[in-house]
Amino acid sequence: MTTPQEKAKLDAIKKTWQQKRQVTQRLESIKTKVAVYSGKGGVGKTTVAVNLAVALATEGKRVGLLDVDIDCPNVTRVMGITDKPVYKDGEITPPERFGVKVVSMAFFQENEDEAIIWRGPMIHNAINQFLQMTAWGDLDYLVVDLPPGTSDAPLTVMQALPLDGFVVVTTPQQLANLDAKRCVNMIRKLKVNVLGVVENYTGEMFGQGAGAELALELDLPFLGSIALRPDYRDNSKPTVLASPEVTGEYEGIIEGLKASLKSFDKATP
Repeated sequence: MTTPQEKAKLDAIKKTWQQKRQVTQRLESIKTKVAVYSGKGGVGKTTVAVNLAVALATEGKRVGLLDVDIDCPNVTRVMGITDKPVYKDGEITPPERFGVKVVSMAFFQENEDEAIIWRGPMIHNAINQFLQMTAWGDLDYLVVDLPPGTSDAPLTVMQALPLDGFVVVTTPQQLANLDAKRCVNMIRKLKVNVLGVVENYTGEMFGQGAGAELALELDLPFLGSIALRPDYRDNSKPTVLASPEVTGEYEGIIEGLKASLKSFDKATP
């Protein structure tokens, strides 16, 4: 006879299996899933994720952008998107702007100034609901804006979402590089591909080169540098659409990203 404890354990296993099956079904029409990640906040991870997604869309790719930074969702503000997703029959249909489909926790806040004060299990459930319920359709790329750090929220995404790899964002400062090294080590422990390193905020103010040094030290591709420019003051649209210099930087990053993805494909038996 099954005890209540055994039944509860079996129910939990069944629920987890059902969730994974639903996530797999939702994502089966997405060719490539790339997460943009950083060891700490404030390094421009969301800006990189948004501009990367929009730059891919300008190449004619079908692109989705998933913002799972549950505590501080900023993708909608950077994208300037005001349309809400459509929720019907248990499905979330994402709105689209600049050729990119977007889902973010920000859509479900009554006031964007409010603080989302949730413990780990609530964040875990919210992320899983996004993954299970969003009808992305056919996509060439899904770009995932992860929360920074090595705690519960990024771990949930890494375990629930079958990713093709991570782009790690850092800045020239020593502490940012140390935190980036920590998140690279976390990714490797979970046996997921690190596609490369991007160094943001380079230039006279903060310096340059630490990202390339980090990539060399950890035997990773260096995807490119992104300069700190006044162009980012224009909030009317993603800067990759407004600045030829920024466009060129992201074209180089995308070229390196595609090469890295291809190298991992060749390494797979």
